[in-house]
Amino acid sequence: MTDNGGLYLHVPFCQKKCRYCDFYSGFADETQIDRYCKALIRSINQWGGKFHRPIDTIYFGGGTPSLLNHRLPDVIKAVKESFNVLPETEITLEMNPTGNAEEILYFAKQAGVNRLSIGMQSGIDRELESLGRTHTFSDTENTVKIARNSGFSDISLDLMIGLPDSDEDTLTESLKKAVALNPEHISAYILKIEENTAFYKKAENLNLPDDDDVCDQYLLMCDYLKGKGYGHYEISNFAKKDFESRHNLKYWLGADYLGLGPSAHSFMANKRFFYPRDLKGFIEGNSPIPDGEGGGAEEFIMLRLRLKSGITETEYCEKFGKNLTDTFKKKAQLFQKNGLMNIENDRYYLTDSGMLLSNSIITECLE
Repeated sequence: MTDNGGLYLHVPFCQKKCRYCDFYSGFADETQIDRYCKALIRSINQWGGKFHRPIDTIYFGGGTPSLLNHRLPDVIKAVKESFNVLPETEITLEMNPTGNAEEILYFAKQAGVNRLSIGMQSGIDRELESLGRTHTFSDTENTVKIARNSGFSDISLDLMIGLPDSDEDTLTESLKKAVALNPEHISAYILKIEENTAFYKKAENLNLPDDDDVCDQYLLMCDYLKGKGYGHYEISNFAKKDFESRHNLKYWLGADYLGLGPSAHSFMANKRFFYPRDLKGFIEGNSPIPDGEGGGAEEFIMLRLRLKSGITETEYCEKFGKNLTDTFKKKAQLFQKNGLMNIENDRYYLTDSGMLLSNSIITECLE
């Protein structure tokens, strides 16, 4: 595991709230975005001397971080002035397919962004409309084309599965379209109906696939993407060789990371804390809220089993000075018999089918 840290910057603004989204975001005008950026830079300056690790990943998440647009260079400049940012740092910007991609990507390139995460979500326009997205698949194609022409060589596409009225055929169509764009990385998430979303309020009227159909979609996706050269390295993430998200790996490998902005979470020196979901409070300089200890043995197992690399007893023993429990090993063997886990020497990792049941399997292993 790297000793370097990561920085997450939350941008709580969207042009329109998607019907499935429970992230902390909302509409804002240019004046409010300006005020937020000043507060964010102030927070960056304040934290610079408190984070005692070099940084090799910066991630702009949201919301729609690309709405920062011309403000991006100033924010990244502040980060580089306040933190020990290594030359090889991965700097990721989330963005939606949009008609003003050229302008956004000009400022992103100028700021030093070298990785894009583009919210494709689906390759089928009627599905995008159902989700409340503001773009079409043609917009995705155009945004990726502009990104390539602008010199971006590390592009991730977001997809969603288990959508209303979806089946294996519609998913295959989206996968084919995504792969045709030749991204280096694909993140694919199963739709979950969250409270306080438009979908939650009309859940009974959504023609959602049942659990078995969603499982079939997930396994189809895993096989399809692996057949196209994308390694399945985490439950929801696939990448060409050496293009895994270095920032997100920090979460699962237990590295230190600092999150700034309303709703952003942090993990530093085995302590967890977060900023409240309160834009006004953040602008006014509120403090993060402690969220307990982290980095323990159970958390280590829980996070590592999200990864295809899984957990080795050797590494576990080196970190915690003890072996995996006999109970864990017996349950792992049972899951192996049921095709949900693989055991190779002292390494334990979930199969694709196991990843579908990861929460239940991890809970069972930790009891």
